[in-house]
Amino acid sequence: MGRAVVTGGMTEIGYFLSSEEHGPDALVRQAQQAEQAGFRSVWISDHYHPWNDNQGQSPFVWSVIGGIAATTNLKVTTGVTCPTTRVHPAILAQAAATATLMLEGRFLFGVGSGENLNEHVLGDRWPRVDTRLEMLEEAVEVMRKLWEGGLTSHDGRFYQVENARVYSLPDTPPPVLISALGPKAVSLAARIGDGYISTAPDKEALDSYVAQGGKGLKQGGMKVCWGRDEAAARKTAFELWPNTLVPGQLSQELALPSHFEQASELVTEDKLAETIPCGPDPERHLESFKEYIDAGFDEVYVSQIGNDQAGFFDFYRRELAPRLS
Repeated sequence: MGRAVVTGGMTEIGYFLSSEEHGPDALVRQAQQAEQAGFRSVWISDHYHPWNDNQGQSPFVWSVIGGIAATTNLKVTTGVTCPTTRVHPAILAQAAATATLMLEGRFLFGVGSGENLNEHVLGDRWPRVDTRLEMLEEAVEVMRKLWEGGLTSHDGRFYQVENARVYSLPDTPPPVLISALGPKAVSLAARIGDGYISTAPDKEALDSYVAQGGKGLKQGGMKVCWGRDEAAARKTAFELWPNTLVPGQLSQELALPSHFEQASELVTEDKLAETIPCGPDPERHLESFKEYIDAGFDEVYVSQIGNDQAGFFDFYRRELAPRLS
């Protein structure tokens, strides 16, 4: 196999912390290890449930962010938080303001319209996709009002706020990056977002975001499973992340990890390995980075599946970073 030609000099590579796989202490340690490995920024996922029981974790993300802020100098993006249902946007406005202060401005608030998996837990009916996008737009409006300071009231279609004030505010509010895959979400992101987030190297969607006036950072996230033995790495990826190949709309509708396990029965190990680089070959890993870089992302965040984070960070330092700089 020839060497992948990767021109990532203008693209920042960050590390993607998986809250679905790791507990709070482990996530903070991984952030520290990532910084030691040369990463300057991290994504962190925000879930109430993991996608399946094999993943097995789902700590409260804002506590973990506090630990990262106290022990590193990393930039942090939530990848992503849903501000519409499980947590009221007025509360998340306070949380994001606090995170921005603790991180001394190195916080970016990645948000999206969410999944039923996480948002049904208070008994709310899961709305249709158009309604979810309308809720997201209003939630962002509420948060930005609160970040302006002073007493704030809001009487909207979905949210009410009465005489609320966020007292602990940064000088500059956090940028709000919008996660978007479908055309309607991309249009919303271009209209109201301070940046764009995707977990697919979809050049067409990213170009559409820019064509519609979208500005700011364009962030992408990807998963790999490094390991000395390719067969073992493939097995680990298949045990933990078969849901990667559950189609987009279905992944937003299923309510329980057990439902994702059932849907993932249609996924094969071979098919998943076509999507997630597995094993020790740096060329295969670099090919995946190249897809995001060629699509035009400014920042690409990589998550190592499984528990061998130390092995991956060593592999990244030796084999990947010199060819991605």
